[in-house]
Formats: sequence, structure tokens, C-alpha cells
Amino acid sequence: MVIHGAWAGEGPAVLLLHGHPQNHCTWYGVARRLVESGYCVVATDLRGYGDSSRPEGGENHVNYSKRTMARDQVAVMRSLGHERFAIVGHDRGGRVAHRMALDHPNCLSHIAVLDIAPTATMYARADRQFATRYFWWFFLIQPAPLPERLIASDAEFFLRSHLSSQSRTSGVPSEELIQEYLRCYRLPGTIHAVCEDYRAAASIDLEHDAADGDQRVHTPMLVLWGSKGVVGETYDVLATWREKATDVRGGSIACGHSLQEEAPDLTADAVLAFLESRPRIS
Repeated sequence: MVIHGAWAGEGPAVLLLHGHPQNHCTWYGVARRLVESGYCVVATDLRGYGDSSRPEGGENHVNYSKRTMARDQVAVMRSLGHERFAIVGHDRGGRVAHRMALDHPNCLSHIAVLDIAPTATMYARADRQFATRYFWWFFLIQPAPLPERLIASDAEFFLRSHLSSQSRTSGVPSEELIQEYLRCYRLPGTIHAVCEDYRAAASIDLEHDAADGDQRVHTPMLVLWGSKGVVGETYDVLATWREKATDVRGGSIACGHSLQEEAPDLTADAVLAFLESRPRIS
């Protein structure tokens, strides 16, 4: 298994995890600020995304369970010498971060999740509005190869449509980033891996969540969301996370889904304030 990524800086470690359909390049603005502020920043591509490996899904999509994906990232951080670190996850990366906080609590000093409510909560409270605006949650989980073949017939159209529906900021993402995401989307196995990620979220991840129903995250948690996005308009976001964690703070930023691209400085400001609110773990 190869997990691709980049790192820079010195100081306490912060792991940045992207969502769909991005890769680690989504963090360029936030990562720069964190490095300048004295942190060692590690940004990786989740398995199945970017230039990381794309294994088959396995039985019950286990190879794309958030438990497996979290294990990847803990191994990466340990290989770089970071036994304890902060994590910031957007979208799918936030779901991996949530699972990591449950399975590997001693590894984390802080956890921040961007523009998500808990997976089990979103499925349990799904209604027509949510299903319409987040239709891919229900399209991508259909049995292979239906969504894979439909997307592959015009991957660029699907990708651009998805990105444009998520952003509420003109010119975001940039054409340069779109081309980078498209490059990775066109790599053999990516579209199948993306579908397996979502299939896992609708099956084995829910099983893991149900088994841990009484377990709460005790790591200090920051929750940020875009006030103009679906999550911010649909949920009391802080309340959903206070059902899952004991120490939750946060708020909205005036943008859409991709806070790290639409409002990188405001996002970095919030993350830095959160990291500095607790003693540093070197």
C-alpha cells in the first residue's frame, strides 16, 4: 500500500486529510499558514485518491472502511516519527478523522472536521432535500459497475459538475486545481475507488458506528462548516457533533463546502486558534 503526500515545516505535527474529489493539493493555502506558524504539516492522499494506491474494495467494502483508511494514516505518521499529532479533515477526510479519534485516541492531540455532520446522523436523518442536494451519496453506492461506467463515460463533466455544485465562491476551485483533480480522476481505478469509499460509508462504516454507539470522542474537537453549504443549511452542526464528542467548539465561515479553498485564511485562523488553545504536544 502506497500513501502519497507531502510534508513541510518543523514543530508539532498536523495531519491534513482531503475529501472527494480532491487530493492533498486542496490544502495549499492552509498548509502554508500552518508551516509559517511553526507546525510540521503532513498532507496525504487517502487510499483510492490522488496518487495513493487503489486496492479492490474487498468483502463488504472493507478496504475503504474509514477504520482501514484511518489505519493507513496512523502508519504514515508513525513512519515520519509522529506518535501524537493533530488532525484536520475535510469531507471524507473528516470521516476518517472521526474514526481515527475513536480507534486511536492516544495518537491525537486535537481533531478538526470541516463541513460534515457524522455519517450515521446524516443517513439516519436523510430526507428528500438532502437526497436531492447530496444525490451522489445514493448514486455512488449502487452496485458496480453501474456508477463507474456512467461516470467514466464523461468523467470531466461529472467532476466539474460536482465541484461547481459545492463551491459558493467564484473561481474556486481554480482551473489549475481542477486539472489536478481531473488528472487523478482519470487514473485507472480511481472512479471505482471513489465508489467503494461511498459504498463503505453506507455499509461497513455504519456497522462500525453502531458497534461504537456509546463511545464518544474525548479529544478536543473543532467543527467548522460553510454557512452557504448544504451541511450548514441542513443541520445544527455543533449539536450533531456534541452527540458524538465531549469537547466541541466551532462555527461557520461564509462560504460553501470547500472551506480550505474558498476561505483558506479564515480556515487557517480558526485552526491555529484551536491548536494554540491547548498545550502543544511536540
